[in-house]
Amino acid sequence: MANLLIVDDERSICEVLEIAFRKDGHSVETVQTVAAARQKLQSKIYDIVVSDIKMPQASGLELLQHVRNAHPDTLVILLTGYGELETAMQAVKMGAFDYIIKNPSQYLEELKVAIDRALETSQIKAENVTLKRELKKQGGLDNIVGQSPPMKALFELIESVAPTQSTVLILGESGTGKELVARAIHSRSQRCDKPFVSINCSAFQETLLESELFGYRKGAFTGANSNKKGLFEYSSCGTLFLDEIGEMSLPMQVKLLRAVQERKIRPVGGNEEIEVDVRLLAASNRDLQNMVQQKQFREDLYYRISVIPIHIPPLRKRPSDIPLLAFHFLEKFNQQMGKTIRCVAPETIRLMEKYPWPGNVREMEHAIERAVALEKGSEISPNSLPERVIGGLEPRTGALSLIDLPEDGIDLEKHIQEIERNLLEAALIRAKGVRTRAADLLKMSYRSFRHYASKYGI
Repeated sequence: MANLLIVDDERSICEVLEIAFRKDGHSVETVQTVAAARQKLQSKIYDIVVSDIKMPQASGLELLQHVRNAHPDTLVILLTGYGELETAMQAVKMGAFDYIIKNPSQYLEELKVAIDRALETSQIKAENVTLKRELKKQGGLDNIVGQSPPMKALFELIESVAPTQSTVLILGESGTGKELVARAIHSRSQRCDKPFVSINCSAFQETLLESELFGYRKGAFTGANSNKKGLFEYSSCGTLFLDEIGEMSLPMQVKLLRAVQERKIRPVGGNEEIEVDVRLLAASNRDLQNMVQQKQFREDLYYRISVIPIHIPPLRKRPSDIPLLAFHFLEKFNQQMGKTIRCVAPETIRLMEKYPWPGNVREMEHAIERAVALEKGSEISPNSLPERVIGGLEPRTGALSLIDLPEDGIDLEKHIQEIERNLLEAALIRAKGVRTRAADLLKMSYRSFRHYASKYGI
């Protein structure tokens, strides 16, 4: 039900409307002048103002202007005679929600319908504000957890670059949270109420990536049965995030460079050029400068996208953040799984701080998710962690050393096999599943890597 303010210089109309809308359950107040209405609006917030247009001293249009300036969330419905239609249409252009012609036989029912629609509109607007607030919170710094000096520096940099229109290159190992940083930049930018569109460039072949980014025209290729917008158009006036841009082919890099420089795109199979207004954010877990030197990435594109580079520190470089992250993920998965695990045991934290986390924050999140799912007690115990974390492997001067030797000893052969398996998995995580690259990381031939992977069922 609504709080209504009815404004009409005819007392009889005010009385009729008050009786009708009170019967419908609305809270109703009436006044006969614009001056009296303005006084009411100073002390109370109304959902809807219903006002006649033509009144002595001041008109409904003047009241409309006052409400729009002083109470932008209050909707205004105007009552008009047949000879005032042009004025009523002007009122809608000025921001009135609707106008109703004073037809004695039906205007009351039409006004009831208009008030119902106005209430629905107000509810939708309120829900949208709540959703935007939640989305802003989720996309902001709230989900990037850390109190270490490297993370504080990262937060300050995000706050500094977000309001600008500059292209940002986000660099960091796989799993460090590059998309979270991109979303935080977008949510604090002037484009925060516009689309944020993300695409992983490594997930598409060159021809598919081109049509995804730029769209295509009907008949451009087999299966193109209609026109399709690309992501540049979908993110118009917003932000386009190109993840793993280092995986983009050189011919595709040329097309992207032109789009960034000219702010124009040409759909596949189309002749016309389309202007786009997009802020570009890019990310890579590869050394793009080294790729430039090896002629694997265009130098001109590199300088175009790296106007402001942001480096995300790997988790092993900020171990003091591990307890904070552990409790953050514990709270998240407690809520998702309906559990009430109260804490992470100190011994569990100690093991997690010693583990190098080759998959970074993403790997840790999955480890805590697993632990919450398996844990039967009131705290996360070491036994709920993956075996690779319990093993406590830590790189030391290029070698792997044992952190602790249990008092009752270990099965050396089994432990070495576990180390081998962990290293193969870690290399695959770092290489994003590309086995040849994983083999290079372990300084072994692809044939040997395939043998070990088959041996351990990876």
